[in-house]
Amino acid sequence: MDFTLPPHVDEVRQRVRAFIEREIMPLEDDPANYDEHENIKLDVLETARAKARAEGLWAPQMPKDLGGMGLPHVGWAAVYEEANRSIFGPVSMNCAAPDDGNMNILSKVATPAQQERWLMPIIRGEVRSAFVMTEPHPGSGSDPTMMLTTAERKNDRYIVRGRKWFITGAGEAKHFILIARTSDDPRRGMSAFLFDRDQPGWNIERRIPIMGPEEHGGHCELIFDGLEIPIENRLMEEGDGLKLTQIRLGPARLTHCMRWLGLAKRCMEIAQTYANEREGFGVRLANRETVQVALGDVAADIEIGRLLTMKAAWLLDQGDRAKTAVSMAKIHVADTLHKAADTAIQINGARGYSKDTILEWIYRYARQARLVDGASEVHKMVLAQAYKKDGQDFWGWGA
Repeated sequence: MDFTLPPHVDEVRQRVRAFIEREIMPLEDDPANYDEHENIKLDVLETARAKARAEGLWAPQMPKDLGGMGLPHVGWAAVYEEANRSIFGPVSMNCAAPDDGNMNILSKVATPAQQERWLMPIIRGEVRSAFVMTEPHPGSGSDPTMMLTTAERKNDRYIVRGRKWFITGAGEAKHFILIARTSDDPRRGMSAFLFDRDQPGWNIERRIPIMGPEEHGGHCELIFDGLEIPIENRLMEEGDGLKLTQIRLGPARLTHCMRWLGLAKRCMEIAQTYANEREGFGVRLANRETVQVALGDVAADIEIGRLLTMKAAWLLDQGDRAKTAVSMAKIHVADTLHKAADTAIQINGARGYSKDTILEWIYRYARQARLVDGASEVHKMVLAQAYKKDGQDFWGWGA
């Protein structure tokens, strides 16, 4: 396993770093560039996206023949990390969740007609999308087999009834991927569907207030009371919903890690800069052993996270599901992001707790990392089950 980036990937990485520093990071400094939910205003975003397109830095995860940059997973890791040096970076380059994961799954499993209708507008940045799976208790959360929302087949269409919640981006989305129950089969009881915002038979009950900050479109609760979906808008075959979910969530979890590493590195950058400048009791913070130990500890954790993430990305490029590798990365990087933000705030003192830096933004955002796309405890259970099955082979060297 060689961690040297291919020259063409490293060239893109360097271009992304320069673009983010020159065009995107300065946007963070002006409060007028934020919407009421503490994300980048949509009109400001459109200008940033136009600049990203002009630089050839658009949809790095998509194949070139679909309008993307055609990078491998290891390329995603390098580029996403640089993009999320800014809190506005990934969305400016069209590689932010949930569109990122939705584009990836549609590029893999949708028919050509479905790709033209549902995928291409997302790639072009004309619409946003949402993945509709999670339900309130007693429905499905980390365990999708508990799903209660149903899609009943009637002739050439499906009738959907049920409730979903914490659907990221739903408030701004136009295209939706829905997972619903079509039978009681424990493995093939769910199916996947596509529907449009303008279709009748469903509504957004509320935008759920969160600790924040929020993605564009928030995290919403949806009610389905007779949504009709034509059979041609079913993704894959009936009963393939769980399979589709597994195909989508593995890479999607890993792309979170790629982006979070960028935010963790930004926290280090802010902390180190302040430690170099701030002096107290005749000593610069950077020369205090306690500060050095704290920064060194976070630096090591970030590097561990990068290695775990890159290994998982490499495995995906080899055609492996990388299930345990992704879980390891997800657990560690989620913890590291929170630790990096917390450490940086402590070093910056009251300045870090204020809105004079983006540290408090990242700190609040970081708390969700141990919950989204599977709580850390669930991923630890995945690792325990794999170890129970594989024993000493759990720590193999190959793919």
